[in-house]
Amino acid sequence: MGNETEEFWEERYRSSDRVWSGNPNPVMVSVVEPLDPGTALDLGCGEGADAVWLARRGWKVTGVDVSTVALDRAAAHASEAGVDAEFEQHDLSHSFPEGAYDLVSAQFLQSPLEWDRAAILRRAAAAVAPGGLLLIVEHAAAPPWSDHHDHRFPTADETFADLALDPSAWTTERCGVHEREAKGPDGQTGTLLDNVIAARRTVK
Repeated sequence: MGNETEEFWEERYRSSDRVWSGNPNPVMVSVVEPLDPGTALDLGCGEGADAVWLARRGWKVTGVDVSTVALDRAAAHASEAGVDAEFEQHDLSHSFPEGAYDLVSAQFLQSPLEWDRAAILRRAAAAVAPGGLLLIVEHAAAPPWSDHHDHRFPTADETFADLALDPSAWTTERCGVHEREAKGPDGQTGTLLDNVIAARRTVK
């Protein structure tokens, strides 16, 4: 690919032996745990924690990321966990996995680079199979320990509006802010705010 997005995220992952905690995103776990497993698409899968968690519970998972470093780590995580998961490299601004999925998960699919995120999330919605769930979790505010409190994050309603979902074909299950406690890079604790959007495609 060789573009700015790929180069940025390759460098981000190369900068550390592990970028993320290795644990699945807690909101995703709480929403998905009661569901019957099916096919799942994990957009921006990173080092594979969500994909491995889903695969352990019987989901047939396709994880997607722009970074080959992240994808290699995700595949290694799945292998170590003894689960099957597929991983594909995509710059979602230019390509997207084929098929329809019972779950399309976009966990913190946000970037400091300029990109048409709304168009990508609409493509994510289009990949949801009838009866399936679109789950978007995103930062609603900077962490308390961040130096970037001047950055404006979208509201849940704004992200939902960008999806432009047909109300006759979708049921909104969640659209709002979720609070969770977390630890910062120096061990400090604080409350993080996440937007959570969950919408189910009507069975037709």
